[in-house]
Amino acid sequence: MNRLITLIFVILVLQACSEHSDHEPSSGAQGMAGAKGTFEFKPDDWVAGETTFWKDTDGVDPGTAGCHIGTDEDGSPNGRMFGEACLPDGLLVESNPGAGELHSHKDDIGHPDKFDCRAWCIGNGSSEGRCEAATAPPCERSARCVCD
Repeated sequence: MNRLITLIFVILVLQACSEHSDHEPSSGAQGMAGAKGTFEFKPDDWVAGETTFWKDTDGVDPGTAGCHIGTDEDGSPNGRMFGEACLPDGLLVESNPGAGELHSHKDDIGHPDKFDCRAWCIGNGSSEGRCEAATAPPCERSARCVCD
């Protein structure tokens, strides 16, 4: 019985680690200062088992707050959306791919990039930078890198 409990615990820990592990930056973020890689993201209204379709308003542009807009497979908006965000560790969640590019999320799971705003700003000639909340209509809440 103890072995079974231990095995279940190990499986749960490995699953949790694999769900939150970072991957290489998206093609749009490759080579950009501050790019930390992508991670798996489930929207608040996650639809298990479905392939969903999306368009991003800003592409990979950490200096612009963006909105990820849900669509049908022909690109017509369906009312779903989520904005970019600042993580508790100060990193920016930056949605991708290119602006207006229709793309799918298998199992309704996206793979946004993470950006270190300080590194992104310094890499673009500023002396400092931070992640800051912003709006990106039609999303009421989003975020962007702000440079000093």
